[in-house]
Amino acid sequence: MILRIVIGVIAGGGLGFGWYKFVGCSSGACPLTSHPVISTIYGAVLGVLIATSFH
Repeated sequence: MILRIVIGVIAGGGLGFGWYKFVGCSSGACPLTSHPVISTIYGAVLGVLIATSFH
């Protein structure tokens, strides 16, 4: 269970940062993709939610 959470955080955080880096908006108008920390945290939370939803 702990390993699943750690993998979810790492994978989700990496995908969140990748989303900021390659898709994010530079104008600052997008609240989720205009700052790398917010995108990474959002991705990590989603990664944990997805990883823990499987049995």
